[in-house]
Amino acid sequence: MTPEQFRQAGYAVVDWIADYWASLAQRPVTSQGPPGAVAAGLPAGPPAGGEPVEAVLADLDKLVAPGLTHWQHPGFFGYFPANTSGPSVLGDLVSAGLGVQGMLWSTGPACTELETVMLDWLAEAMDLPARFRSAGRGGGVIQDSASSATLVATLVAVHRAAGGRWREVGVDRRYRVYTSTEAHSSVEKAARIAGLGAEGVRLVEVDPQSRAMSPVALRAAIEADRAAGVVPALVVATVGTTSTTAIDPLPQIGPICAEHGVFLHVDAAYAGAAAVCPELRFGHAGLEYADSYCFDPHKWLLTGFDCDAFWVADSTELVEALTVLPEYLRNAASESGAVIDYRDWQVPLGRRFRALKLWFVLRWYGVEGLREHIRSGVALAARFADRVRADERFELVTPHPYGLVCFRLRGADGPNEQLLSAVNGSGRVYLTHTRVAGRYTLRLAVGAPQTAEAHVDEAWELLSRVAETVG
Repeated sequence: MTPEQFRQAGYAVVDWIADYWASLAQRPVTSQGPPGAVAAGLPAGPPAGGEPVEAVLADLDKLVAPGLTHWQHPGFFGYFPANTSGPSVLGDLVSAGLGVQGMLWSTGPACTELETVMLDWLAEAMDLPARFRSAGRGGGVIQDSASSATLVATLVAVHRAAGGRWREVGVDRRYRVYTSTEAHSSVEKAARIAGLGAEGVRLVEVDPQSRAMSPVALRAAIEADRAAGVVPALVVATVGTTSTTAIDPLPQIGPICAEHGVFLHVDAAYAGAAAVCPELRFGHAGLEYADSYCFDPHKWLLTGFDCDAFWVADSTELVEALTVLPEYLRNAASESGAVIDYRDWQVPLGRRFRALKLWFVLRWYGVEGLREHIRSGVALAARFADRVRADERFELVTPHPYGLVCFRLRGADGPNEQLLSAVNGSGRVYLTHTRVAGRYTLRLAVGAPQTAEAHVDEAWELLSRVAETVG
C-alpha cells in the first residue's frame, strides 16, 4: 500500500467509523445472532489475492458490526463504561502509523518523555499526592489495564517484603496479600502469577452497609498472620469496587499498612476518573499513604482501551523488582541514569506509543471538558436513582456516589433475573447484574459518550413496564 493508497483507504475507514458512531442509537445494543453466526459468514480460508478496502468495509457492515455488543451505544449500561472518542482514535491512528517500539528511552525518546509528562498532567488534573510526580522519587506509567497494574504492585510488594532479595531467591508461600471480599478478581490472579498461590490472598470482610473493607478486620488479619510467621506483603484497597462502587476507607487502612510496613496499592480503575472533578475527590482521602495507585482512563475518561494510568511513590524499588538487562539492550542513555526506560516499569518488554491518545484527549477536551463528561454521568445516574427511589416496587441496594446504580425489585431473586433477561432482550438497553449480600441485584452504569437523559429515561420506562409482567 503506497502512501497515496493509504490516504484514500484511510479516508474511507474514517468515514466508516463516523457513520458507525452516527448510527449507534438506531442499532440493537447487543448482537441478535446466535453463537457461530459471524464465523459461519467468513470464508474457510484466506484470499489468494489482495482485495480492495471497499470489500473489507462491506464485510464490516455485513458481518462484524451486527455481531457486536456496542459498548459506545447510548443504551449500553453494562459492566463499566469503556469510552473511546474521536481524539483518542486519532491518537491511536498516529501511534499505529509511527510504529514506535517504546521499550527504552533510546528506542523512542519522545514516546517515553511524552508519557512521563502525560502522567504528570493527569496527576495534576486529579490533584494526586506530590509523591506520585516524576519530579521526585515517584512517577507514572501507562499499563494495559488495572489488572496489570495490580500484578506489578504485587511483584514490587513481595520484592520489598523479601528484603530486596526476591529476584535472587524467588518466592515462597510465606507472603500474604490482603484485599476485601468485594475486590476485583485480578488481585487473586496477580498473587497466583507472582507465585503466592490462591491461598496467598486473604479476603477481608466488609461493612454490610457500605460494602467497604473493614479496617478492624484488616488489622486482625495482619496481626494473626504475623503471629503465625506469615509476612504481610500487600494490601490492595479499592476506590469504586466493581460490584457496587464501594470505597475502602484509606484514612484508616493507610496507618495500619504504615504501622506494619505493608505495601499499599490503591485500585481506582473505574472511579479514579471522577477525581478530575474537585467535588468527587472524596474517594482519595488518605491517598497519601499509598505506595502505588492506578485508574483506567479507558473506562470513563474518553480514552480508548488499553490505557491504565499507574503511579508509584518510589520508582527505584519498582525498577529493582522488575529489571532484567541483557547485553543487547545496553545503551549509553540508559547507563547514564538520566532517562526512564519504561520496560522496567511493566511485565512485558515491548510497549506501544499509548501516550499519544491520552495527549490527543487531554488537548481536545481540556480538563473542563473531561469534568463536564464525568459530571454528566453522575447526574444521569442520580436521575435514574430518583426514579427507582420513587417506585415502591423497587429498592436501591447501595449508595451511588458515581455513575453506577445498584437496584432490584423487592422480594425474591427470580423476578429480578427475569426482569434483566427481558430488558436486555429488547435490544434497546443493556444492563448487567451482581450479588449484594447474596441478593441478585441489577447494575446500571452510565458513561457512554452519547448517553443523554432520554436514554436513561427510556431504560427506566422499559424496566418499569417489564416489571409488571415478571414474577
